[in-house]
Amino acid sequence: MADQLISANHAAAMAAAMAGNANRSARGFCAGLYPITPSTECMEYLCVAELSKGQVVRVESEHSAMGVCIGAAAAGARTFTTTSSNGLAYMAENVYVAALMRLPVVMVAANRALGPPWNLWADHGDSLMLRDSGWIQIYCADNQEVFDSVLMAYRIAEDKRILLPVMVCQEGFILSHSMAETNIASQEEVDGYLPTLDLPHRLRDDARTMGGVDTPAVTEAHRAQHHAAMSNFFEVYGEAQDEFERKFGRRPPDLLVPYKLEDAEAVLISMGTISSNVDCIVDEARLRGVKVGSIRVRGYRPFPELQLKELLRGIGRVGVLDRDISLGFGGALWGEARGVAEPGAISQGYILGVGGGDVRPKHIEALLEDLLKRDSATAPIVMETNL
Repeated sequence: MADQLISANHAAAMAAAMAGNANRSARGFCAGLYPITPSTECMEYLCVAELSKGQVVRVESEHSAMGVCIGAAAAGARTFTTTSSNGLAYMAENVYVAALMRLPVVMVAANRALGPPWNLWADHGDSLMLRDSGWIQIYCADNQEVFDSVLMAYRIAEDKRILLPVMVCQEGFILSHSMAETNIASQEEVDGYLPTLDLPHRLRDDARTMGGVDTPAVTEAHRAQHHAAMSNFFEVYGEAQDEFERKFGRRPPDLLVPYKLEDAEAVLISMGTISSNVDCIVDEARLRGVKVGSIRVRGYRPFPELQLKELLRGIGRVGVLDRDISLGFGGALWGEARGVAEPGAISQGYILGVGGGDVRPKHIEALLEDLLKRDSATAPIVMETNL
């Protein structure tokens, strides 16, 4: 292993190429790619990567990029794509197809606000619009997590108990284009971590049908199987963590990352890069005697409800920070977390950083102050942080 100063886009491409090369003794690797800011750099790095067996297919649209992954995965290849924002929206039909066909595609989404009006900056709304598509969703806080999560995604997606696609989410520009020291595994180490892919239902020489018509009863059965596979994720993720630590000497974060919760009376829940600022404010508040902690949500789908419920036990004030807005409702993360808090707890939603707005310490300080003085919760508060 060696440390390299690289962007998260570069880290994601390196991990995908290594994962592809680890499948060279089986059906190889295939990536369907189409550029869109801020994920384009990841695509460009992958286009020049050395692949032992397989190819990168440059297509005319994001819809076709996922179509290539669907075809290659159905043939038993290890597959990858990357996109962002409206590209992910254009891909949406095939995003569902990949999930419902139980194909272990891995995609890196460089989170960016949806338009119009056009906006190039970070916002979780693009990936969260597909939260019910049947994909596992993991949200990263730094470049190292992006590299590690892509490798883990293949091990999880291809596990026979799962056989589902995985979306690794990184915030556009904040991570995708920011350089950070990242520990890169060797190809030999990746070979040892990732078994070759043997997709049980891949297309072979005998006649098979994929994507046919289901009767209502069969659809119900398929959805039940899909839901059960999603429920297996928590066990499989833990096993993937354990093996990652054995192979690479570091342990990827849990699906929920608690910070200073031992005696906390209030907690701030967030997702992605906002969490690092939250932890700094927790430290400062602790110096003033405020008993506050934080929880970073790394795994959003399936949502770790039982684990979060345990972490929130006995905590009376819960502030949920969303870098997205479900229009007419509030933040998507708040919608999940508020029902998990202790009965009678004040669960307040705060929406900030939408469309790439700066999330500074003063903004988190302000919402913490608001949370601590509340007698009850209100509708989620949209904070215009750039004004």
